[in-house]
This record gives sequence, structure tokens and C-alpha cells, in this order.
Amino acid sequence: MVEDEIPLASLLGSYLQRGGFDVHVVHDGLVAVATAREVDPDVVVLDLGLPGLDGIEVCREIRTFTDAYVVILTARSEEVDMLIGLSVGADDYMSKPFSPRELMARVTAMLRRPRTRPHGPAGESDLRSFGPLTIDAVGREVWVDGVPVPLTRTEFDLLAVLSQRPGMVFSRRQLIDAVWGAEWVSDEHLVDVHIGHLRRKLADDAAESTFVRTVRGVGYRMGTGA
Repeated sequence: MVEDEIPLASLLGSYLQRGGFDVHVVHDGLVAVATAREVDPDVVVLDLGLPGLDGIEVCREIRTFTDAYVVILTARSEEVDMLIGLSVGADDYMSKPFSPRELMARVTAMLRRPRTRPHGPAGESDLRSFGPLTIDAVGREVWVDGVPVPLTRTEFDLLAVLSQRPGMVFSRRQLIDAVWGAEWVSDEHLVDVHIGHLRRKLADDAAESTFVRTVRGVGYRMGTGA
């Protein structure tokens, strides 16, 4: 829990602890990065307005060494900061004010998502190819023209869901249920933000998308890559 408003941080930290979570509360961006290296968290709840190092930079730095889920906290007027936070690797966001119960539900839903896909027998793989795009669903790796593409967990999970049934058009709600979980409640357009980041990393122009295609009025589906 990274929050510089000490009373709020204490309230949220205590609530999560009573819910059974092991919680580390810090109030400074630099300390947050050091603590994340030390404790290897499953989830980081990250306020954007921090002393020492702002939340955007904290998210950027911790993404270099951990795949922990990151939930950024924003004021309602900070939509641009929210979008920047998601662009540097955050998985979700919550707008202040919110209730501790809402945060608890969001964290619990995240932790129900598998950290990794179970591996089968040695040598087993699940390779999916779409033209120059190759997805290893077991090893959680992606290549375009043989070059590895680093994705966040959420970006990979979206791509894995779409590529598993390439002929199917998924609505935002279906993607949320598959990736974030059916309990997740927030703005469904969060899917669009993550799809946009995924496309940029795949060099997949939205206007002429070959990998992830928009079906207007419905949602998204995989393209052939051709």
C-alpha cells in the first residue's frame, strides 16, 4: 500500500489486514520501489501523488522487476494521469473517494486470477500463430517476426483469451469476465486502454489492425495476421 496520506493509508492497510492480507504500508515513492524489491508483493496499491518519486515513475520502475498487479489510485480529475499510469504497466485504477470494502473486493478479484498458466509435461507447449505473431500460451511469451515482445500480465491475458478462440468476437464484458473476473466492477472502457497498449507493443495499427481487430458495436477478435 503506497499512499502519502497517512490516515488513509492506515485505514486501508488495517482493513486489508483484517481481511487476511499481509500488508506493507509506505508513504514515499523511493521507499515503495525498495520495498517492492524486498517483499515481492502480489498486488501494489499505488497512489499517484507521492513524495520522493511520483506514482507514474514508481510503476515504471517496479515493472522492470515484478509482475505484481498494480492498482493506481487517482482523483476524479486525474484522467490523464490514470491513462499514463496504465500505459506504464498498471493493471487497474480506482478513483477517489472509494470505500475500503471496494478496494478489498478489487484486490480479492485480482488475486483470483492465475499468476501463471500451469505447465504440462516437459516439452509441452501451446503455440498459436497469426502471421508473424506467435504466442506461447504455456510459457507466456510473445514474438513478432521472431522478436520477443514484453507484455504486462493483463496485456498477455487479453491476448491469450482472444487467441484461444480466434473466430469469436468478444465483448468488453466477456473480456473482463475472462481476465479480471466476473466480480470486477468498474468502467468497461479499461479494456480499450489495455487493447491500445497491446496493439502498440505489437506494432498493430488500430486503423489497419491485423492481430487484434475491432468489431464496431460489439468488441474485439483476433485477426489472421495477414
